[in-house]
This record gives sequence, structure tokens and C-alpha cells, in this order.
Amino acid sequence: MTADGKPGAAGTVAVLGAGSWGTTFAKILADAAIAAGTPRVIRLWGRRAGVVEEINNCHRNSEYLKDIVLPESITASTDVRAVLAEADLVVLAVPAQSLRPQLREWKDMIAPGAVVVSLMKGLELGTDARMSEVIAQELDLPLERIAVVSGPNLAMEIAREEPTASVVACADSATAGWLARTCTAPYFRPYTTADVVGVEIGGIVKNVIALAVGICEGKQMGDNTKASVITRGLAETSRLALALGGEAKTMAGLAGLGDLVATCSSALSRNHTAGRLLGQGLTLEEVGRKMTQTAEGIKSGQAVHELAGKLGVDMPITAAVVAVLAGKLSVDQLGPVLLSRELKPEGDY
Repeated sequence: MTADGKPGAAGTVAVLGAGSWGTTFAKILADAAIAAGTPRVIRLWGRRAGVVEEINNCHRNSEYLKDIVLPESITASTDVRAVLAEADLVVLAVPAQSLRPQLREWKDMIAPGAVVVSLMKGLELGTDARMSEVIAQELDLPLERIAVVSGPNLAMEIAREEPTASVVACADSATAGWLARTCTAPYFRPYTTADVVGVEIGGIVKNVIALAVGICEGKQMGDNTKASVITRGLAETSRLALALGGEAKTMAGLAGLGDLVATCSSALSRNHTAGRLLGQGLTLEEVGRKMTQTAEGIKSGQAVHELAGKLGVDMPITAAVVAVLAGKLSVDQLGPVLLSRELKPEGDY
């Protein structure tokens, strides 16, 4: 932060999490700096030495991004303290359910005045807290220093530099604008909003809906079925977001409809893939062994269901997916259960 409390230039960036999206966002930040002619140091923290060594020595993260070449300004380390040293921008890209204990370890390593950004799309089990809420609680940060990036952000497509739009959400418009400028690359165009709640809920619930669409695909159901689930899934997402104070226009934008369509339609989506495997008859344990990355909807679905119950929000698709994950409903019963609901006007949210 500068003397007037506004963000200064992001000269040093720490990205915590060297999976597909964390590594891709590091690439975005590096390419944005190159395009702007601005020097920028970008450090990635990864748990595994092999991933870190490949990034440093070969400028690749082949496990997550195949043969994508990373800018040389990106370095990696397993030493989180070294990665965080004097970073004025801290980007969090770790599994949602591990965030709170990790922040407790990292709190004293984060530079005073740093802006903290969440790339995570999950709801914490047990507390039903959004990731920005966990960050605020554990780091004692004001809301103007916490931002969220979300949207139709399939990592591999962005890493291949296919044109993508996204949303930067922060309660403070100056911080949102600063972060948007910081991550504007030739292939990555961010918009800004103050609706942090709506952006996060859109990113959370779409994972659960993508599981449902994947199950439909695994059962070899057609496009009519999938389109119906996506559309009613957006209605569920909107109901929950509005109940929490989010805005309807966010649900019609990139972080709502855009992210939902991408996640429910793409084979690159982890949640869609997990649902498809469940629909093909694999058990939850078999799906976990088959996938190398976390499908957040499997972890967050129960938390979404619990939060909806507390708020009295009707979310039948979410409830059905959670029942499948808990073994209380078979994938064969999913469609009939949803179709047996009471008839009502479509616009009754």
C-alpha cells in the first residue's frame, strides 16, 4: 500500500498453490507485466519438490499444464516464507478445505499492506464460510485488501492464451481496479465489481451443478437434459446469492452464467469430469483415485446444502447431488427425483 492507503505497483507477487489455476494465474500476471513493460517478480509456492524443480529448470508444470511454456519471470519454491517475502500481492490457490489451517501458519509471513486475492471456489465445511470470509477472519484484514477472481476460467484454455474474460471482485473499487490492471494480459480481460458475495456464490454452486450435468452425461442423457439442469441450476445459484445479499446482475454475468456454462460443458472441468465418472458407475472412492486434482463440488456440496437449509433456500439439484455423494441416492434415481417435484411457474425463484 502507498502512503494514502491505496495499492501501489505490484512489483513482487506470491502465488500460493502450483496447481493448474495457480500456475496459470502466475502466467497471466507475468504476461500482463511483459505487455505493460513493467518489471515484476512472481514466485510460486508448491508442496512438491518435483513440480517446483520443473518450473525453475524447464519453465513448465507438465503435470497440470502439459507442454505450456511459462515466462522466465516465474520462479517456484517449497519454502513458503521465501515466496511470501515482501510480496505486495498474495494470491491464494489452495484447496478450499485446507485454507484456514494454512492461513494460520502463513499469517505472520504476509507483508503488512499486502492485497490478498482468492482464486478458490469453495465453501468451508462446518462453518459455511466463503473463502473471502475465511481470509478476513484468519488474517484480520479489512475488506478493501481482500479480492476474488472468478469467471469462466478453465485453466488449460487460458494457459494456451485463448481469449478469456473474468471478474475481479472487491469491496473497494480502487483495489478492484488496481488488481484488474495488474492481471490484464493480451488474452485475459478482467471486469470489476463490488459484489464479492455474488461472485463467490456463483463460483461455489456451479461446481455442484456441474457434478449433476456430468452425471447426466455419464448416463448418456441428451443436450435437452443438460440444458435443463444448467438453467435450473442458475436459478438455484441466484436464489442463494440473493439470500446472502448478492446481486441478480452478477448471476447473469461472467461469474454466474459464464462460469456455470463453462464448468458444466467442458471436459476440462474437474467437477464435470467427476460427475461423468459417477454417472458411468464409478464409486466416489474410485473417482478420487482416478482424478489428480480436487473437484471442489464434492467437498463443498454438503456445505452449500447446509447453508441453503439455514437460509430456507430451495435448492433441489444441490440436494440431489449431495444425496448421491452420500450414497443415499443412486445416479439412476437423480433424474426421476428432480422431475417429480411439484409443478410451479418457471419464474418462481
